[in-house]
This record gives sequence, C-alpha cells and structure tokens, in this order.
Amino acid sequence: MKKIRQTDGIHTTKGDKIFFACNYLFMFVLALVTLYPMLYVLFCSLSSPNEFALVRGMMFRPAGFSLEGYSMVFQMNTIWTGYRNTLLYVFAGTAISMVFTIMGAYILSHNDFMLKKVSMILIVFTMYFGGGMIPTYLTVVQMGLNNTVWAVMLPGAVSVYNMIVLRTSFKGIPSALLESATIDGAGDATVLFRIVLPLSGAALATITLFYAVGNWSAWYNAMVYLQNRRDLYPLQLYLRELLILDKSTDAFMNSLSGASANSYLLKEIMKYCAIIVSTVPVLVIYPFIQKYFVKGVMVGAIKE
Repeated sequence: MKKIRQTDGIHTTKGDKIFFACNYLFMFVLALVTLYPMLYVLFCSLSSPNEFALVRGMMFRPAGFSLEGYSMVFQMNTIWTGYRNTLLYVFAGTAISMVFTIMGAYILSHNDFMLKKVSMILIVFTMYFGGGMIPTYLTVVQMGLNNTVWAVMLPGAVSVYNMIVLRTSFKGIPSALLESATIDGAGDATVLFRIVLPLSGAALATITLFYAVGNWSAWYNAMVYLQNRRDLYPLQLYLRELLILDKSTDAFMNSLSGASANSYLLKEIMKYCAIIVSTVPVLVIYPFIQKYFVKGVMVGAIKE
C-alpha cells in the first residue's frame, strides 16, 4: 500500500508530485514559447543598429542599447494619424456594435417574441454562409459608404457569436424579476436599462472587450474601402505598410538626411519599434479587465 503524506489537509502521493511537476514544466514551456516572440521584438526594438547586425539566431537581451528606433518612429506623422483614427474606430465602432448587439440579444431573449426561432435560424445562418467579398464591396459602394469612416465601422459591426453569448446572459436573469417590473408598469426600455443591463455587467464587459480588441486590430476593411482616403487609415494599416510594403519607412527616410537615414538596419529596428508601439495599449489595458473577461464568458455559458 502506498504511503500517503498529509500536508495542510491535502493528501499527496508520489504520483501526484510527478503529475504536478510535469504540469508545471509544461506550463513553463508553453509560457516561454508564447512570451518569447514578444520579448524578441522588444529586444530588437531596443538594440543598437551596429550591434544588431551581428546578431544571429535567438536573442535573450538587447544587442547594445539604443532608443534611436523609437525616436524615429515617433517622428513619423503616420503613426500619430493612425493612432487618432484607430481610437476613433475603437470608441465609435465599439459603441455602435454594442448598441446593435444589446438590442438584438434583448429581443431574442424574450420567450414571447413570435419570430424568435425564425430569426435565430437566419442569424445563425450568417455564421456559416456569407455573400462574399465582391457582393459586400458592391453593397458598400452603392450605399455611398466607401472612402468614409462608416465603411470601416458598419460592415461587420455585429458579431453573431457575441450576440448569442449576450442573449444567453440575458436569459439567465430570473423571469419573475422581469415580470414583476412589467406588472409595475415598466416598459421594455425601462426593463432593459434599469434591470437587464445592470445585472449583466460582466457579460457586457466581455463583449465590449471583444469588439474593442477587434476594432483595434482591424485593417482589412480600411484597405478595401479607404483606397482614396489615406488620411483615414487606422494604425494597423500603416503598420502593414511599414512591415510589408516599406512605403511609410521609405517616404520618411527620404525626407531625412545623414548616414543613419539611409541605414537598412535602422529601418529594420523601426519595424520592431512600430510593433511595440501599436501593441502596448492593449497589453496595458487587458490585465485590468481580465477578471470581467473570464467571469463574463462563464456567465454566458451557464444557462441556455
């Protein structure tokens, strides 16, 4: 019979210790694999151009230390223009998405809604089948939305998945509470804003996070619909130009003088700096709303 040692009320065996050790090792390796690419980009962005040229393989610290890349990136007007436009799309686009999602989820959570089943079938159908890129583009153009901010925020403003999660959260509210409010004379608007939304704070925070992160990272709609309005490009589209097409970097470098302005290595370091600059806001904000993210997903999954 195996000997069992009792520590603080928990029975652990040798097999348990091996199992926990393997779990810790696996999680450490997984965390390292996940975190290292970001650390690599950070180390490259802080490296000196001359010493960066000598680097081969993996990096575990900056090659030298220099903030020249960040200095050059912050001098680029396109970065600040992209930040301004992205903040507009994040706040305005998220607000529009939340309004439509809340309205749809609230209606679909009502058991007395006559077209509930038909509406759900049509809504879920769009998760698997779409009109395609060309019909969507023609629709946006014919509505006169191309080359405007609305072409970025309105197409795809509502996520069916988010609506279903929020609908499930609304259905978890006791129906007796809603019926009592209705009997006391409360209308749908009063029930929604005074009862349903305050009781669904975690789910709302989660869906808001989904939309905000999606709008922050979005670039495809802007690339397709803002071809003649480069001044409305979001930050991610400027970053794409900088990383893939070199348009932003080349134009900026040509406007400068001196040996460093023509340095290929400095251009490479600037790319890493731009990645850090565009990623830091999300990394800073996410830890403060993580608890709502986890709780909101669980709330939406408890009851159907």
